Amino acid sequence: MNAPLSPEQTQHMQRAERQRQVVQALQHVLPAHALLYTSEDTTPYECDGLTAYRARPLCVALPETEAQVQAVLKTCHALDVPVVARGAGTGLSGGAMPHIDGVTLSLAKFNQILQLDPVARTAVVQCGVRNLAISEAAAPHGLYYAPDPSSQIACTIGGNVAENSGGVHCLKYGLTVHNVLQVKGFTIEGDPVTFGSTALDTPGLDLLPVVVGSEGMLAVTMEVTVKLIPKPLLARCIMASFDDVRKAGDAVAAVIAAGIIPAGLEMMDGPMTAAVEDFVHAGYDLSAAAILLCESDGTPEEVEEEIGRMSEVLRGCGATAITVSRDEAQRLKFWSGRKNAFPASGRISPDYMCMDSTIPRKRVADILQAISEMEDKYQLRCLNVFHAGDGNLHPLILFDANDADQMHRCEQFGAEILETSVAMGGTVTGEHGVGIEKVNSMCVQFSADENEQMFGVKRAFDSKGLLNPGKVIPTLHRCAEYGKMLVRAGQVQHPDLPRF
Repeated sequence: MNAPLSPEQTQHMQRAERQRQVVQALQHVLPAHALLYTSEDTTPYECDGLTAYRARPLCVALPETEAQVQAVLKTCHALDVPVVARGAGTGLSGGAMPHIDGVTLSLAKFNQILQLDPVARTAVVQCGVRNLAISEAAAPHGLYYAPDPSSQIACTIGGNVAENSGGVHCLKYGLTVHNVLQVKGFTIEGDPVTFGSTALDTPGLDLLPVVVGSEGMLAVTMEVTVKLIPKPLLARCIMASFDDVRKAGDAVAAVIAAGIIPAGLEMMDGPMTAAVEDFVHAGYDLSAAAILLCESDGTPEEVEEEIGRMSEVLRGCGATAITVSRDEAQRLKFWSGRKNAFPASGRISPDYMCMDSTIPRKRVADILQAISEMEDKYQLRCLNVFHAGDGNLHPLILFDANDADQMHRCEQFGAEILETSVAMGGTVTGEHGVGIEKVNSMCVQFSADENEQMFGVKRAFDSKGLLNPGKVIPTLHRCAEYGKMLVRAGQVQHPDLPRF
């Protein structure tokens, strides 16, 4: 008599049968080379830039035409199979992590610039076009695409739309939502849908800001019309050194209070500066407790006047040294250092978790002090780099994912940064999205009623909840469990935060 199967064996057999059904159905709509389903082939897709969390999908679809994308979505909808759309996989919140019972829909092959109109200053691009490729194509016309996330050499415009990405120049030129005119794609049912318009306005509800930043939960983006802007005649960058982090933080608020909107205003603390300088050799001041990078662009006259005003403000806030880029090469070197902050951190630690919260500019110094105290509390190092101009923090917590205790402490460290950011009047995310990483922390910022309203929008587009499920919006049960965990950990400290 055969022994009864264990629950794990039963689950494995059920998943294998489900995989067989899904693969068999998709083989009717995709060529053989466009469907991956063996463990060896699907392993490279098990995570995005947040490598701490991984899962393998039932299979990976790599369609080559929009008709194939449409067919994949219709098939999955009919079978009630979850779908996770994926671009370049550079996201940092686990937004593209597969669903273990779902299909990963890779859109990497949609990488063509369909139209570039230098007169209208627009470009129509497929979702898999790299961010930097748009500016490279527009350069001969004296134009470029403004949002410039640090991963712009690899990240795709479809992913930028999903996360509402920004970059070092977002302070002056805005995030993705401010630089996109139209998004076309498909619903989970495979129906074509268009958000926004190439005209000055569009009839009906303005749903473009709803889909930008929706993290693949409402529709699958296929085509994006972006705005292009003229390249400035001149750009120069100030590197300002400070012997105290609080002085640097206060200087950020002082620059904006003076009525100056720099093209970029970034901050790095001493440990981050050291890591970057060792990697890029950007010419950073290693004696400084923190440095600010403040850029001005425009006509030569505008730049000269603004550089002078910013320098005066920075000196008044206690800058110990001010270096202004002498030429374009040095300016690019300054920014190369900032944009390589993440890989520089990866060189000195087995793993890092990059957080992404926002706080009011006037609280920059306060949050940095709080993070310093958390380093002692959790016995983990944290390097700080962020878009100081709009208060978007990117603390990088260094840890070893092979050490379960370090992993646990890292998660607690990150959650406390997010909780503290909310307590200071900020939000749990700025441009990296919620994904799987911050879904629990959404319970700190939003009430059950507010989360239900977000689910209402989700249901309006995806009534079965098949697009990127289990991410971004926490359920009431998840919030309750997370609240209990915070209480047990003694981490609920702020009386103005929601109680569970």
